[in-house]
Amino acid sequence: MKSTDNNMQTISPGNTTNLRRLGWSSFFQDQFTIEDTTSCFARVVGMRRNFFLVSQGEEESIVTVCGSLLKDPEMCYPAVGDWVILRDSSIVAVLVRQNALVRKEAGTKKRKHHEIPGHEQVIATNLDKALIVCGLDRDFNLRRIERYLTLVYNCGVKPEIILTKADLHQDPGVYADEVEAIAFGAKVHLVSAQDDVAINRLRTDLASGVTAALIGSSGAGKSTLINRIYGENIQTTGAVSENLGKGKHTTTNRDLIVLPTGGMLIDNPGIREVALAAGDANSVSAFPDIEEMARSCKYLDCTHAHEPGCQVLKAVSKGELSDDRLKSYQKIRDELRYISDREVKSAARVERERWKGVAQKIKTINKKKYHR
Repeated sequence: MKSTDNNMQTISPGNTTNLRRLGWSSFFQDQFTIEDTTSCFARVVGMRRNFFLVSQGEEESIVTVCGSLLKDPEMCYPAVGDWVILRDSSIVAVLVRQNALVRKEAGTKKRKHHEIPGHEQVIATNLDKALIVCGLDRDFNLRRIERYLTLVYNCGVKPEIILTKADLHQDPGVYADEVEAIAFGAKVHLVSAQDDVAINRLRTDLASGVTAALIGSSGAGKSTLINRIYGENIQTTGAVSENLGKGKHTTTNRDLIVLPTGGMLIDNPGIREVALAAGDANSVSAFPDIEEMARSCKYLDCTHAHEPGCQVLKAVSKGELSDDRLKSYQKIRDELRYISDREVKSAARVERERWKGVAQKIKTINKKKYHR
């Protein structure tokens, strides 16, 4: 075995013992058929402003991105969780991803329709699961959790929900029941400062080679959760403002942390705005209850807003479905449709079609008035 200048071993695709500890699998192995003794494979475990931290299963090394990768618009820019090819201490290629947790850049929801849509931001890649962390304080919001679930499902990743600060309530199980009612099969974990049962369960689930990403608001308790799962204080934690109910960004970088159990957690800065990105049309929905009801609606293109024979509205009137959940579904559905349209149409065309529809509705209303 040769060594590169940064003391990393040059490997062949067949020598992957250390890499398997970081989640290397046949999915990545099958991307190579020819042994290349001038290059080596590694996983991105950290991102900084001008460089990356990578690992082959033992020591971490600092590398940069080669100029040709930056200039090629068809090549993926590395993200935490990526498997990459290294040559001379530089990343020369990013392996095809199994999945990627992606959202629109913060602030894009507030832009007007005619403005350029925000770029997609890759949060983490090659995940086995995404852990949605929500504190049982002012951070708790079912509608926000629905957006997180949509974000995760759209990226083809399995979600789990962790409710922290359960010790703030005498009966935190009530909150867990509310979340389970909208999560439909996703695991829900209640975590409190005094109880280690849930922490031990999470440790067991994060077995060797398993990669999970933590996402949630600032102050939700992600850093504290990592410290408890790891068993040591390896992440900085901060207090939540009593006046605003918001936490500070104690985590400012994205890092892949290898746990003593062999599992991996990708920590992320707090997310203020869950801005959705265009997802997989065949992905699992965060609203399976509403979509199941919609199959029995009178019209195939029912918007569940005013149409006769709408089974979804019927369920709301009977109290079987909350109006808040329906509004959340409609808002997310419309947002995803708009994002999808922006992928294939110019902003001007989308806007013209929107106003054409408005004009047609006004014309129809005027005709009804005239015939009266």
